[in-house]
Formats: sequence, C-alpha cells, structure tokens
Amino acid sequence: MFDVTFLGTAASTPSAERGLPGVLVRAGRERFLIDCGEGKQRQMLRAGSGFRRLGHVLLTHAHLDHVLGLGGLIATLGLMDLRTPLRICGSRQTMRLVAQYLGSLWPLPRAPVPLEFIELPPGPVLAMAGFTVDCFPVQHRGTESLGFRFDTVARQRLDAKRLAALGLPPGPFRAELAAGRSTVLPDGRRIEPEMVEGPAAAGASLAIVGNAEEVDALVRPVAGADALVIEATFLERDTVLAAERGHLTAAQAGRLAAAAKVGALYLTHISGRYDPAEIAAEAGGFFANVTVASDFDRAAITAAARRKSA
Repeated sequence: MFDVTFLGTAASTPSAERGLPGVLVRAGRERFLIDCGEGKQRQMLRAGSGFRRLGHVLLTHAHLDHVLGLGGLIATLGLMDLRTPLRICGSRQTMRLVAQYLGSLWPLPRAPVPLEFIELPPGPVLAMAGFTVDCFPVQHRGTESLGFRFDTVARQRLDAKRLAALGLPPGPFRAELAAGRSTVLPDGRRIEPEMVEGPAAAGASLAIVGNAEEVDALVRPVAGADALVIEATFLERDTVLAAERGHLTAAQAGRLAAAAKVGALYLTHISGRYDPAEIAAEAGGFFANVTVASDFDRAAITAAARRKSA
C-alpha cells in the first residue's frame, strides 16, 4: 500500500485554497516528496506529516513552480537539526537548475542538511524492501520531464491445501517457505517453495505525472496502475490554449485513465478559472473513478482499487 498526501494542487500560481505542486508518498517506512513548490514545509506541517524519514525529493521537471520550495524546505530541515541525507532526484536538465539555485543560497556542499544530487535517466530509480520506484519520460514544453511509478513487490502466498496435505503446521517451516527458501522437516522430507505456492498476492502501484502536453506516450508507463495522479489544467473548450501552454485538459486525463485501465484517477494542477466540479465531470465522461484533489487530501492506494474498477 502507498499513502498519498496532496500538499499542493494549484496550477502555476497559488491561491488561498491551493498551494504550488507537491505530493507526499509514504511507501513502507520511507517517504518521498514529488515536486516541491514554494511553501512546502508549511504545507507539510499543516498536513501533520512532519519531516522525519523524508529521504527523497523526486522532481518531475525544471519549471520554477515545481522546484522553488527546495530552499525553504532544506533551511527548515536544518533548523530542526535533521541530519539524515536528502536525495534530490530529477533529469539532468532539472538537476542542473537545482544545483545552480541551491548553490546560490549556500556554498555547496555546506547546505544546512547533507544533500545528494541524483540525475535520473528513464528507468529504475531504486528498489527497497517491498517496493520499487521507476521513472519514465514525459513531454512538456521541451523540458526533460519525468513521471514516477511506485510498485509494491508482489508477495507469494502459500497454498493452504498443499500445506495441509504435506502436514506442515504453522511455525518456522512455513516461514522459511514463505520467504522463498526450502526447508527440511523433522521426518527428513525436504520441501521446496514451489511445492506449496499459491497465487501471488497482487502488489499496489501508483503513477504520478507532473505536467504533460500529450497522453499517447503515457499509456504504457502508467498502464494498470491502481492510481494515477496527473494534471488537468484546462477544460476541453480551451484545447487550443492547453496545447499552446503544454498542458492537458481534463478530458485528455480521463481518456488516458481509461486507455491505461488504471484503478483511480486523481486530478491536480487545478486552475482557478474552472469549477472543480466541471473538471471532474469532464474527466468523468471518459473514466468513472475520478477525484479532483484538494490540498491536504489523503488517499490510500491499494491493489483493491484496480480490482473494483475492472
């Protein structure tokens, strides 16, 4: 399962109700901040999330409304004397901007907290106990933009009938088999994991896209995700304006969710020119399970979301 907190859902400029882009993802014991618009440390405090175990900031692209909050966040972490390394990750173009920006604030590497800058090519980002993170290219106004996908590692279940037939009681022998290791019973029988395997337990998956100007190339990387978080800056009546500015309409986001067969669609990067209900209705014409996210909304992403929508 992945826990998502929306820390900023505005498009380009903040409003009284919506802050600049940012999504906090909890995966196991780790926490990831995807994009860091201005004022993100205040948003985290208001959300009640605090700052501990924030190990990674994953940046979708180099536009200022997605990165300028890094300075304030890092300063706050330093004032709170949190000394664990903060890994800031993004494309080469994004990381060049970030290094220049943060270097103008502090003579690196003498920032308030230890920083690691990680340039990401499309592909695997990291693998940790129980989940993986990958990134994929996104087209947005000539930038080197990335989307991110979190996937829980599927767990292999043991088949109760096979266990009973072999006379395997609950305890350390089953634990060894559940961990994928063979075990030898007191009577000398050697039991291999494949002898008692049942269907694998489906793992949850979450895809997050910042800004995008088209959706065809996104179908494959977000396919089958239990939840897709993506922008919906414009409505279809303003398609020309959306194309000029390199953003999606709510209808495009809905079509993508349907084509990729995701479980749930969360729309963000919301423009104040539209009523959120109208945004939800437009996307809902193509995909049923739609939420227009507001700041401080939370969502628990499980594999059940996909099964219910299938």
